[in-house]
Amino acid sequence: MLTANKLMPQGKGLAPVLLRRAATIELDWDVRQKSRFDATDSQGRQIGVFLPRGTAVRGGDVLVAEDGSLVRVIAAPQPVLVITYCTAHGAPFDLTRAAYHLGNRHVPIELKPDHLKIEPDHVLAAMLRSMHLIVHEANEAFEPEGGAYGAQGAGHGHDHGHAHDHDHSHGHDHSHGGATPVGPVLHPDAYGGTPAHDDPAHEHEHEHEHDHGHRHDHDHSHGHSH
Repeated sequence: MLTANKLMPQGKGLAPVLLRRAATIELDWDVRQKSRFDATDSQGRQIGVFLPRGTAVRGGDVLVAEDGSLVRVIAAPQPVLVITYCTAHGAPFDLTRAAYHLGNRHVPIELKPDHLKIEPDHVLAAMLRSMHLIVHEANEAFEPEGGAYGAQGAGHGHDHGHAHDHDHSHGHDHSHGGATPVGPVLHPDAYGGTPAHDDPAHEHEHEHEHDHGHRHDHDHSHGHSH
């Protein structure tokens, strides 16, 4: 049995030709939500998958076997309930209400702009119909939303790099309380006069310096006309 302990989300970084040549493995959600499972790929090989705890495998992901070979994952069709709103008597917001009530029951939900999907449950189906939603059975791939802080979601990979963006977004200087630069390092203000400071405390300090540190016959009006 081959072991696969590496996952490449959506095969990112792989050349399309490698993805086309890769063996495939078709798995339903019940298996793909596990981090450890055994399966058989399209070449008849037994694959033992050992991934970090909490990892969910999505359709389009690529497993890397210990021999370096690639196995592309296909989300297998499975029984689901497809939930839509009534176009005659309802509104798209009805789906938001449905998602809220299903979420309160910790039900895995696949979210789409115009419908929801859940695994078959006759009690939930009755509840949704009582809310005037349309519920019908289907056999389709199921990719429920993942938790915000837990296993990867249906669109996993979207949050890569956000932390870096936040780290580098503070371009302004917070060091107003530190030493004040002197000499040519200071930048003139918009009127070409005294060095510019955003902090009103600095302006106040400079006003006193002008009032008490210079001769009174010196013209202080330069650059401050409005």
